[in-house]
Amino acid sequence: MINNRAMQSIARQTMDIARQNIRAGHTLASVRQLCEDTLRELGADSFWYWGIGALVLCGEDTISSVSGREYTTADRVIRDEEIITIDLSPQRGGFWGDFARTIIVENGSAIEDARLATREEWREGVLAEAQLHSDLIEVARPSMTFEELHGEMNSRIRELGFENLDFLGNVGHSIQRRSADRIYLEKGNAARIGDTALFTFEPHIRRPGGLDGFKHENIYYFTNDRLVEL
Repeated sequence: MINNRAMQSIARQTMDIARQNIRAGHTLASVRQLCEDTLRELGADSFWYWGIGALVLCGEDTISSVSGREYTTADRVIRDEEIITIDLSPQRGGFWGDFARTIIVENGSAIEDARLATREEWREGVLAEAQLHSDLIEVARPSMTFEELHGEMNSRIRELGFENLDFLGNVGHSIQRRSADRIYLEKGNAARIGDTALFTFEPHIRRPGGLDGFKHENIYYFTNDRLVEL
């Protein structure tokens, strides 16, 4: 776990650096390059998700949910008022980090705390993500199955007035050494959560019919039957 914690710390630091540097007029390609260069400078030796260190989307593309096999960085320039999602996938020695956030640009610069966005629909989406992660910690127990937690969290998403955008319908996955070994928070998965050392929670949501998507991803584990963030 100590190796995954180091990778998650690298991802967290990289997201902070990206947020401090993103400006209107930057391209998404330059944001991806900044993130991937920073991940490597901080200690990542490669990227576990299809070789992508930073999956960057903005504007209406934030509602897109595609496999990394099909992802290409859009030829887009960041506007003065913008919503951006960044999903980071560093690894070192086969140990992963996995960390995503929604970044809000106002008056040409990324704001430090997206929960304080002045545009109501953006603020509500970011706050809904924060609520879902708080709810996860409240309800998750080691004895639950992945399917049970999937059902509970999708109910919470709907209660908040949002919908799950994930192209496979899941809301997270186990942390492994090989991508093919991941198991998902999805319908039909009877594995016990407590039997998995680490897993992510990454709801990708929007208001039904909305044009803006929101992401917030952490890695979690149980200690003394209580879920905590890595």
